[in-house]
Amino acid sequence: MPMASLERANARPISPVPRLIFASRWLQLPLYVGLILAQGVYVYHFWVELVHLLGAAFGDARSIHDLYRAVGHAVPADGAPKLTETVIMLVVLGLIDVVMISNLLIMVIVGGYETFVSRLNLEGHPDQPEWLSHVNASVLKVKLATAIIGISSIHLLKTFINAANYDNKTLIAQTGIHITFLLSAMAIAMTDRILYGAARPMTDASGRVAGH
Repeated sequence: MPMASLERANARPISPVPRLIFASRWLQLPLYVGLILAQGVYVYHFWVELVHLLGAAFGDARSIHDLYRAVGHAVPADGAPKLTETVIMLVVLGLIDVVMISNLLIMVIVGGYETFVSRLNLEGHPDQPEWLSHVNASVLKVKLATAIIGISSIHLLKTFINAANYDNKTLIAQTGIHITFLLSAMAIAMTDRILYGAARPMTDASGRVAGH
């Protein structure tokens, strides 16, 4: 008999109250479904911006106006904006931003469901994410903090490229927020290392426990 089946056979029955409390984790399922729908909205937004960029590349005036408005770039005084390198860079950074936020959503949906709701049983699946094999609440926090720093970096880069259209107060505020994210991620990683680092077995590059 497989070990998992043997453990289930030997498991003691759970009393009604603990069973109800444990089953309450399924209340999170609609939240993850909602995040999947939000992911769909981001996919739609990505393609709308990409279509505008392609239209602007072929000289469509309306698409160029839409891009200027989307990136917050000042329209030239003559009212005839052109697709400049700066605008293209801002749009591409915006697309990268959407992709990074989508990656963050996937991390929350897949990692959160696996950690707090139910196992996905992806062991042996060729498309199983590498990070999912050792994910837990602590690892998930560090990965989310790192992803947020990446998203904040893209926003800050967009702001500096388009700095002429922002006041100094906004530039300083965004820089301070980014530094705060960095310090927070460092604090989370340091706390995780202090609390759990000593208890975790050392692993080699292949993920195997050292010495085995």
